[in-house]
Amino acid sequence: MAEKLGDLLLTPAEMAAVDAATAESGIASFGLMWSAGAAVAGAALRLYPGALRFAVLCGPGNNGGDGYVAARRLAESGAEVAVFHLGDPARLHGDAARARAECALASQPLAVYIPGPGDVVVDAIFGAGLGRDVPQQVRSVIEQVTGAAVPVISVDLPSGLDGRSGEVLGAAFKAAHTVTFMTRKPGHLLMPGRELCGSVEVADIGIPARIIKAHSSGMISENTPVKWAHLLSSAKLETHKYKRGHLAVFSGGAGKTGAARMSAMAGLKAGAGLVTIAAPRDAMAENGAHLTAVMLHVVDDGMALRDWLADERLQTFVLGPGFGIGAKTRDFTAALSGRHLVLDADGITSFKDDPRELFNLFAEGEPHLVLTPHEGEFARLFPDIAADRRLSKVDKAQAAAQRANAAIVYKGADTVIASPDGRALINTNAPVWLATAGSGDVLSGMIGALLAQGLPAFEAAALGVYLHGEAGQRAGKGLSAEDLVAHVQPF
Repeated sequence: MAEKLGDLLLTPAEMAAVDAATAESGIASFGLMWSAGAAVAGAALRLYPGALRFAVLCGPGNNGGDGYVAARRLAESGAEVAVFHLGDPARLHGDAARARAECALASQPLAVYIPGPGDVVVDAIFGAGLGRDVPQQVRSVIEQVTGAAVPVISVDLPSGLDGRSGEVLGAAFKAAHTVTFMTRKPGHLLMPGRELCGSVEVADIGIPARIIKAHSSGMISENTPVKWAHLLSSAKLETHKYKRGHLAVFSGGAGKTGAARMSAMAGLKAGAGLVTIAAPRDAMAENGAHLTAVMLHVVDDGMALRDWLADERLQTFVLGPGFGIGAKTRDFTAALSGRHLVLDADGITSFKDDPRELFNLFAEGEPHLVLTPHEGEFARLFPDIAADRRLSKVDKAQAAAQRANAAIVYKGADTVIASPDGRALINTNAPVWLATAGSGDVLSGMIGALLAQGLPAFEAAALGVYLHGEAGQRAGKGLSAEDLVAHVQPF
């Protein structure tokens, strides 16, 4: 399954390098601006054929130039168009100045725009490279447009959004539709940017793919099957349960066993050949009363665990859901440092006082630890990274993965999966109703099952997150963790 150009995510800095290299190659940059503006005009007419007026808001750079081209094309189509500019248009230069000169439509200062009934706003003020809070006059227009519920089509990215992080810089338009060019940026996928972009259209404006690929690090992408499907061997007739891996999930004591069962059942549904719950003796009857296909094994303490680990077939474990916080959890983690481990929930929080203790256990060799923190758990393990406001969620996940030598699943509506080698994937298929008690326990079991089947830590984490989202879509609104497990399917 080959990666398509549209699967790439370019940061604003990488896109700027692409633009510069395109110009150096001899391709006329104004032709690209013309194509961009035409794509925006085409989207506006297609989506809002009944608009009474298109209000085109043009900024002081090339994003504004795209807007002037769009305004001209809209006017040529017979639409009513009004153009508004930010700053002194006489100070435009290069392609943007030419686009305004050829537009031949009079423009008014942005501050005088008042949204009217039947308006559709074409937001061409700032693009993806904005790195500062929007000025007050732009904030004021954004507030008026938002209050009037006027539909917005944004050029490249809604003005006020950071194209690298998806964060709002003071204020931002909420677009119904966004037209970007050649590739998306991380800000189109990361929250809250994803919600503010509306539907996203990627327009091919004629930049050669070779130039884009030459200036893309290739390290940040959307989490799609192209990233891991090649690692999944198709099922064969001779495949048996041991070839599909043995996953062990640790249970808490009596009265605290439900989370482990969620993980274990999810692991079985996700394709593990065998699943065992390792539980204290006082929790055996409680677990046994609810399980049939999942096996049980008594593990009361660290000594019993180390005895069990003499069986070299035991290579993959899930620790943390419902297990309890404290020294026992840390001792179990240390015993498992040479095996594949998904550490979640209580497992993560047990190391909050000394995260380095955890990192040292898994510092050597290929990554075989998967950490699945939500926002609060992430801050407990990586307090300095979490507090750095200069970093995007992707940056934070990448830094954490490198420090821990682990695959990081930084959970949320925009879950980011990161590898110590710098790769990062942004997941987009999870429905909002996945935010329910026990959902994370299900995810841990799914990732554990994929590790047990031989996938590397990063790919197992990425596939697990993707399949988790698919299960949530199938289960539908109002799901419980039990519903989610019932809808888990292998890829």
